[in-house]
Amino acid sequence: MKRLHIHIAVDDLEKNIHFYSALFKSQPTVLEYDYAKWQLDDPRMNFAISNRGRTPGLDHLGIQVDSAAELDAVQQGLADAALPIAAQKQAACCYAQSDKYWSVDPQGIPWEAFHSLSSIPMFGDDQVMELEQVSACCKPSATGNAR
Repeated sequence: MKRLHIHIAVDDLEKNIHFYSALFKSQPTVLEYDYAKWQLDDPRMNFAISNRGRTPGLDHLGIQVDSAAELDAVQQGLADAALPIAAQKQAACCYAQSDKYWSVDPQGIPWEAFHSLSSIPMFGDDQVMELEQVSACCKPSATGNAR
């Protein structure tokens, strides 16, 4: 089953934990000194905030899946969108080890598709994969001709 993922960079973790806990009527399911995550069922969402020195605001969007097969299906959807894709296997990020695919939508918003494999005791590498944004209308086709 899929779950929408939203990650927001914040400048004051405590204030934001208070706000989002009130909004979601739930305490974070993961709480660390620099990170909080709500794994919600209504709405079905993985909502995370972190204070790791990034500019406050939307960090990235994503789709969390429960299996490798679902991850492959989401990766195929990214491939069908004809935008750049980068794979990360066994990535350590957000206190979890995950297999991931990254892409960037036409507006430049990073999208992460991931299957979390286990929890880990550290944040890990918090770098959103940098992809060169390529317009879908100008991406070369398999024959090498621009569409």
